[in-house]
Amino acid sequence: MKRKSFPFSAIVGQEKLKTGLLLNAVDPTIGGILVSGHKGTGKSTAVRALAGVLPAIDVVEGCPYNCSPADPENLCVSCAARQRSGEKLKAVRRQMPLVELPLSATEDRVIGTLHVEQILKTGERTFEPGLLAAANRGILYVDEVNLLDDHLVDILLDAAASGINNVEREGISYTHPSQFMLIGTMNPEEGELRPQFLDRFGLSLSVNGVDNASQRSQVVNRRISYDADPDSIIASFADDETLLTGQVRTARSLLLDTSVPEEMVTMAVALSAEARAQGHRAEIGIIKTARALAAFLEAGRVGPEHIIEAARFVLPHRITTLSFATGDQLEEALEDIFKKVLDDEQVPEQGTADTGIDEWEDLDKTVPGANAASHVGMIFTFMAEKKKRSMSRTP
Repeated sequence: MKRKSFPFSAIVGQEKLKTGLLLNAVDPTIGGILVSGHKGTGKSTAVRALAGVLPAIDVVEGCPYNCSPADPENLCVSCAARQRSGEKLKAVRRQMPLVELPLSATEDRVIGTLHVEQILKTGERTFEPGLLAAANRGILYVDEVNLLDDHLVDILLDAAASGINNVEREGISYTHPSQFMLIGTMNPEEGELRPQFLDRFGLSLSVNGVDNASQRSQVVNRRISYDADPDSIIASFADDETLLTGQVRTARSLLLDTSVPEEMVTMAVALSAEARAQGHRAEIGIIKTARALAAFLEAGRVGPEHIIEAARFVLPHRITTLSFATGDQLEEALEDIFKKVLDDEQVPEQGTADTGIDEWEDLDKTVPGANAASHVGMIFTFMAEKKKRSMSRTP
């Protein structure tokens, strides 16, 4: 039975949450996203709605691992054998899979079951795919990720890092591709996340309920309307969903052609160093996220505004001096980091030609997102303008 989801475009507010999800959709190598917030703030609704706006994928017909017929290097054992035999792999189009990992899941349910007795009797490897197989080339969603058993956390870390799932039983092994976008949500009141798991998420953010009274009324009215007649709400936002899907597809096609000037790399490194982030995941994450944002906005090249916005997602869980800080404290720390880096005389003086910015110390005044007061949802401002242009062309 196909489950209906609340439309992504119908979610009121929560621009930062939606932006983080969309950026991972544009470039899954960013490394997933961790969303922390109290219950009832729309975390699960947004994640489940994301799958509805992502472009469909081509998969090998009948393959439980969602193998791509256009990617011979990442085929499962069965598909690779069929291809070697000369068979032309037939492709079918499917919606990108969204797999939810329940807290009660067993190890075999997650990684799959290798039937050793059957193998010893027949000599053929018999493998029953698990959730990691179903999530390949899709989204693996873990609600209340901070409550997940440690051994399952280790399994997810290994699969997310390597892109493969290796199952071993009694000296017999089976391997299949498992490349997925890892999304975790949690309520901070229920405990913290293991530090080694936390660092594996490319992006992190905290969400709160909508404060604006008008928006809160919108939330109530849309939810009640959806519960009463989901098809009507889905239909009313169909055009917005289609427009967003098309933009994600466009951004993916532009991603590798979006240039990253060397001074933007310097800026990302300076921000990570000021945050005292360990290792190099922070600056790599900032560059990847900034490039995905620039591609979504069809900017052609990464500018300082994209770097600053990306840092808001990449650095919060990597600021080593504030291990148990609140969301507000992290925001204040980020503002201090931005100010120090933008005022640092060691940072190159010239910005990019496209931004028209002459001095780096002026970024906090001229670049959207460089300070809390001017921080806006760039993606949704862009989409609103695009929708307006689209409607003006409609006869």
